[in-house]
Amino acid sequence: MDSLADSYDLIVVGCGAAGLSAGVGYLEAARQQGHRPRVAILESAPPEQRGGATRWTTARFRACQDYSLDPFFVGKMQEISKGLSDIEYCRTLEAEVPDTLRFLEAHGLELVHYGPPVAMGVEHEVTPNGGGHAIVEALAKVIEDSDGAQILYRMEALRLNLAGDGRVDGVVVRGPDGLLRTLHGTAVVLACGGFEGNKEMLTRYIGANACDLPLLAPGLGYNQGAGIRMAMEVGAAMSGQFDMIHSELVDRRTDRADAAIYGHPFGIVVNGDGHRFYDEGQGTFEETFELIAYEVWRNQKQTAFFVADQTITKHPGIMVLFDTDKPPVEADSMPELAAMLGLEAEPLVKTVEDYNAAVGPGEFDPNQRDGKATSGLTPDKSNWAYRLEHPPFLAYPLTAAICFTYGGIRTDSKARVVSGNGTPIPGLYAAGEIVGLYFHEYPAGTSVLRSLTFGRIAGAHAAQSALQNS
Repeated sequence: MDSLADSYDLIVVGCGAAGLSAGVGYLEAARQQGHRPRVAILESAPPEQRGGATRWTTARFRACQDYSLDPFFVGKMQEISKGLSDIEYCRTLEAEVPDTLRFLEAHGLELVHYGPPVAMGVEHEVTPNGGGHAIVEALAKVIEDSDGAQILYRMEALRLNLAGDGRVDGVVVRGPDGLLRTLHGTAVVLACGGFEGNKEMLTRYIGANACDLPLLAPGLGYNQGAGIRMAMEVGAAMSGQFDMIHSELVDRRTDRADAAIYGHPFGIVVNGDGHRFYDEGQGTFEETFELIAYEVWRNQKQTAFFVADQTITKHPGIMVLFDTDKPPVEADSMPELAAMLGLEAEPLVKTVEDYNAAVGPGEFDPNQRDGKATSGLTPDKSNWAYRLEHPPFLAYPLTAAICFTYGGIRTDSKARVVSGNGTPIPGLYAAGEIVGLYFHEYPAGTSVLRSLTFGRIAGAHAAQSALQNS
């Protein structure tokens, strides 16, 4: 279906995991009721870049062998958010994750199970073979193969259309010809991400120097905060920590998307002055990869270097944590390594000498918190502290890249957008990172998973509501 219609049963703004699962969820629920719905998914990107951030992610899910959510997730959310996260939302996610993973399998995605390569905060993970790109292609194919459903590319959503009684009944869009049109729909799902690509909003909410944050993936550039703005205009409540982001350390030598460096606990990390500034071993990489990246951006001028020796090369589970297409910088001495990194030799050499002298007894064991720590440094390293003394020494130049923003729209557990007093706004749903959930920290392995889950919930609930109101 290629032509643009004036009216649809469902309009979805966004073509990532949340938007596509909403569209597919609506189609399936409507067909079970004997209907052949008209569904439009609005994608601001061209076809070859469809899928937003989902297209580029590895899509790792903190799920167990039986497809249940990590049993510690809800408690962890309560703890790290200091009680600010919507726990009913989290419990709904917990209850729905098995069905979400079976939903993926039903649409041809192979789910791969594996335990942690080295010490992590979760015991088991599940990921689709092919990552986020496979999710986008599989679910987009369902839309494309469905009579009455279509993906509209280069379509920018500008504002929500309201009926006289305040019900959301469509979206005003600007198409590739630059002209405005109003697309009417029985329900609208906002699934167009946060404001990662909007430097004005980043500066307003995140603060000074937000413009220095590169994007973890190209698709994030299309996340301009339009959905959040549109929802605000119709009185939607907000949630999530607007002055916080999820960022990751990446190899700054490459333009490859998602070139993440997760191995920071298993060496030392120094800033542009050659000094350590963070307890690299305070937690597993899954627990700290966001926190150290935020510190690099906020306080270390967006410049850091991971430094290690040949100890880590003996552990394949560590080496898979350096997900870059560039090899490490290697040198036979610290002064030589400093020169290759563009650092002054003396501070780096002294940092390493002081660190080596402070390393305590014990065996280095990357498979658990080994308690092998330093003593007398500021900061000390709490685990995985081994002496850097086996050349060639290796390093990765690092910077922090933004993955998603925390602040967004508030919804209930049925994915309905709510007003300030918690009343659902008729006809309006939201799913994915546009929904504000996180405060203070992000528990890894839940972003794409919750996007898929609440997208599916939004689509199914919208279809049921349409039947009840018909």
